[in-house]
Amino acid sequence: MGKKINLVVLVLSILLILAIGYIGYDKYIEIQFQKQISVYQQGAQAAITQIYQSAAPPNCQQVPIFYNNQTINIISVECLQS
Repeated sequence: MGKKINLVVLVLSILLILAIGYIGYDKYIEIQFQKQISVYQQGAQAAITQIYQSAAPPNCQQVPIFYNNQTINIISVECLQS
């Protein structure tokens, strides 16, 4: 009877360790994914800021935007009215 209890405790301990490891790994992957999203958002924000600063007054430069082998130039409407 004692060997059965020891075996059950051992199996349950192994399952507990595996469950904790899986949860820890899942949390680690989630944190890494959130870091990647944050870097992506910062890059997008920096690009938009750069476009805005170039196209808006006082710079009033045309800014080319490339997408799928097509190009458009943007400029602030305020610059056209001057």
